Amino acid sequence: MIWQVILGLWMTAVVIASFVYVPAIPGFGATGETARIIIYHVPAAWVAVLAYLMAMVNSIGYLKKGDIALDRKAQVNAELGTIFCVLATVTGAIWSHAAWGVYWNWDPRQTSIAVLLMIYAAYFVLRSAIPDSDRRARLSAVYSILAFITVPFLVFIVPRIYYSLHPDLIGAGEGVSVMSGEVLVVFLASLAGFTALYAWMYKVQVRLENLLYKQAMKRGA
Repeated sequence: MIWQVILGLWMTAVVIASFVYVPAIPGFGATGETARIIIYHVPAAWVAVLAYLMAMVNSIGYLKKGDIALDRKAQVNAELGTIFCVLATVTGAIWSHAAWGVYWNWDPRQTSIAVLLMIYAAYFVLRSAIPDSDRRARLSAVYSILAFITVPFLVFIVPRIYYSLHPDLIGAGEGVSVMSGEVLVVFLASLAGFTALYAWMYKVQVRLENLLYKQAMKRGA
């Protein structure tokens, strides 16, 4: 319980600091005020990649050991990855509207994240289409591994191959300094908070899935 309270206080402090402590970033977006969204957008994208990675690790583990619990963990990680991927997409669209005047303009980064969401949507469609649990787990594990192979390509490579209006947070080109000391402190705090939030959500969801599985086994016995 104490860790949940600390996490709640931590994220509350991040939200307050993102508006009170983080300054506007001139040249980053229409007014610089909307640049604060990177405090949420980038950590959400990071957690999405982390969760998809763990889904692949769980899937490999299932194929090696045949432990159905690893299939449930892979499913939970895929679900959490998609939730945070949607959050990153929404926050990116909000910034896009403020900076470019439209929520969506099929920029390479927006296009690649849309493709990524469709790939993982297919994962859930696949799971729901196979009634046999063992066959569902095997095919889902193989699909999860193949799906994650596309993640680095879609998240890191495609946006850098094609010209993108998306700001470069690392390079901060065109004379725009994004990561000032104030921004960096709150950004790293948010990154840690989002990662802890993912870990907590994962723990709770896995526990719930395990309970549902035990109940299903009792009904089937």
